[in-house]
Amino acid sequence: MTEFPEILHHGGKDGVTGSCHELRVDSHNGILIDCGLFQGEDAEIRPSASSPSSLEIDFPLSHIKALVVTHAHIDHVGRIPYLLAAGFDGPIYCSEPTALLLPLVLEDALKIGFTRNARLIDQFLAHLQERLVALPYGQWRHIPLSTSTRLDIKLQRAGHILGSAFVECRIRASSPGSKGSFQRLSTNDQGPGTSLYPSDLRVLFSGDLGAPYAPLLPAPRAPWGADVVVLESTYGDRVHENRRSRRARLRAVLEHALRDRGAVLVPAFSIGRTQELLYEMEAIIHGQPKRQAAPGVAWEDLEIIVDSPLASRFTDAYRQLKPFWDAEAQRRLRAGRHPLAFEQLTTIDSHADHEHTVAYLQRTCRPCVVIAGSGMCAGGRIVNYLKALLGDPATDVLFVGYQARGTPGHAIQRFGPRGGYVMLDGARVDIRAQIHTLSGYSAHADQRNLVDFIRRMRRRPKLVHLVHGEAAAKQALAHELEELGVRVQS
Repeated sequence: MTEFPEILHHGGKDGVTGSCHELRVDSHNGILIDCGLFQGEDAEIRPSASSPSSLEIDFPLSHIKALVVTHAHIDHVGRIPYLLAAGFDGPIYCSEPTALLLPLVLEDALKIGFTRNARLIDQFLAHLQERLVALPYGQWRHIPLSTSTRLDIKLQRAGHILGSAFVECRIRASSPGSKGSFQRLSTNDQGPGTSLYPSDLRVLFSGDLGAPYAPLLPAPRAPWGADVVVLESTYGDRVHENRRSRRARLRAVLEHALRDRGAVLVPAFSIGRTQELLYEMEAIIHGQPKRQAAPGVAWEDLEIIVDSPLASRFTDAYRQLKPFWDAEAQRRLRAGRHPLAFEQLTTIDSHADHEHTVAYLQRTCRPCVVIAGSGMCAGGRIVNYLKALLGDPATDVLFVGYQARGTPGHAIQRFGPRGGYVMLDGARVDIRAQIHTLSGYSAHADQRNLVDFIRRMRRRPKLVHLVHGEAAAKQALAHELEELGVRVQS
């Protein structure tokens, strides 16, 4: 007999993509936290990964009362079209910035993976807008259920990308003061829990937590407490370098590339990482306006190319969302600076201009920085740059985000330093470029940040479920959390 509440994982438990978790309040009521796309090996190990049906919703929806979106990255929202097609007609709750960004993400996903038919895309986006409910941070929102049990949710800043949130869920038993319904919190793969829970049960879903001092974003703050936490573990086995150090390393990579008079290729997700990199590069250029970056090249002459129509749209959206920027970014604005619209920034929209730029860089020795998607080199315009320039020793490839196993980005990161090769669009491409990884620019919290998130709760959870991480990262993080006296399942 199933005991409620329970947590079920429909993706993102044993890998770092496809996040989709369910909080089942009782047999007739539940909510989803995210509904993301599987990528890399996570997609390959799906039972029907070779067929389009592999992404279809394979769990019941009749009891699902709402979807809560933590942020607009595709591995957290990419299956929403399938969810709506499967008949989900409940509200989609998200933060106010995410309500602006999410339609842009899904519009692009539809064009790449479904159809370029403008009428069909407009119909989907109109249906999506009908479902979207933008919530302010820090305020409880009641979720209507079909029973007398009460469920409320609250979004808090997660510091991962603009609009990202962790989700606090408060479940109140139908009979105040009774523990009968909440004696155990079971999961669909680990069996029932062992602790007694109060009639006012707090369950927290972290989504993706950001690192402190990330550009543009206020750092996440641990809540007062929770009984159960579903916690990401992407970098559960690593500690990032600090911001001053990583900016110095970014500057050193740029100077190295400029001395070689080659292109710096930066695979970056269109939302979040691209804007943070622009922010940091503007700071580097602003701090050294007349100094030469390399013989014959001044910092103020360095061209930064964003070759992604989607990234350009997201950057425009970030500008619209200035009230959600952190205090440092606000000070720069008041000083008259434009961190996301500076003079050296060039954006490329049309495919013809993209092809011209790739060909131009291939036949010349023009030092510049190219930021293009996708972040794991699994598609998008970065692939054409890589095919054209990976074989040139003057090229530098700079990874600033997580590269999931099974993606071309992971292969380049792993085999590039030893002179290996990567398969791109079915063809072998030898790697002679310099390969760099700046993990400090990850938008994910590291091990210390994740442990601190739990440690700083005044009422620490009785149980932590580790998700969104590989086995080694989970194991290392579990060890650290158990040192706090927290029970961990992964």
